[in-house]
Amino acid sequence: MELTDFRTLGPSGLRVSPLTLGAMTFGNPSWGTSDEESWRIIDRYLAAGGNVIDTASLYTGGRSEELIGAYLARHAGLRDRLVLSTKFGGNLVPDDPNAGGNGRKAILQALDGSLRRLGTDYVDLYWLHNWDPHTPLDETISTLDDLVRAGKVRYIGLSNVPAWAVARACAIAELRGRAAPIALQAEYSLLARSAEGGTFGVARELGLGVTPWSPLAGGVLSGKYSRARPAPGSGRAAAAQPHLTEETFALLDVLERIAGEAGGSVASVALAWVRRRQLVTTTLVGARTLAQLDANLASLRVELTAEQSAELDGLTTPTLEYPLTDHLQAVGPGFIQGDTTVNGVPASAIHL
Repeated sequence: MELTDFRTLGPSGLRVSPLTLGAMTFGNPSWGTSDEESWRIIDRYLAAGGNVIDTASLYTGGRSEELIGAYLARHAGLRDRLVLSTKFGGNLVPDDPNAGGNGRKAILQALDGSLRRLGTDYVDLYWLHNWDPHTPLDETISTLDDLVRAGKVRYIGLSNVPAWAVARACAIAELRGRAAPIALQAEYSLLARSAEGGTFGVARELGLGVTPWSPLAGGVLSGKYSRARPAPGSGRAAAAQPHLTEETFALLDVLERIAGEAGGSVASVALAWVRRRQLVTTTLVGARTLAQLDANLASLRVELTAEQSAELDGLTTPTLEYPLTDHLQAVGPGFIQGDTTVNGVPASAIHL
């Protein structure tokens, strides 16, 4: 697979690369990426054929958007070839309660700020960054619809939103003739699979694209940790330590073995597993360095066999919320179909 193997995102005509370049680290040289390295990373991603850059108003206090805007200003004619996505909802003015969240005042203010920093008059994909329980969904959806009609936003998406709220937002949009979300962003990796419950369920039902974030589980599956290389007790890497359990090390052992079989790395195998999931359209990959970006792009050359994928599935099978696992698996499809077949498939062969 190549970055130029484009696919349409959800129920839209927007064509995106299988890997999206995430810019969360851009503009923070202390723990992230310097200005110059950020621009080199964009260079490399675009040269490889990628077309989606994802940022947010909150990333590095707005500096991430500014760096992308500076890059676009130096490359005439590039803007319209890119799928540029950013997110709203984060509060950049902590003492102002209306400077964050998903209300009309906050969204309009956030978009104006993002457009100014990005140096553009529109964004291709505008993401609601996090669920805001204090704002009516109708207010959020109507505001986003106004922005689409005004030409400032091409498409909208939802990130980190409960499945029931996704369904309701889409229903409001459909019933009232408003622009509807086309995609979801969700945390998803071999170590974070709870999205396979309600989030994947609503995406499947409504035909929404899925864009996983943190597909390497915050670096735990990057290949830099193993039984022989545990996480240090201090510094940023110390955040990985609580996740390096015996179950994680068992997974890392298998990832390393499959990497040898597939001619890749631990990270490339973990990314390939995410990429081949049926509902995943494009996967968000971040990189602090060019080497990390190259390692992520290399995952496109890794093709897992059905047996390898199934082995990884079995090591991290999630326990989903009621009733998706315990109840429905207990009663089985025979509760509905008896011993008959539906669409030629016996009840005993159906997995709920």
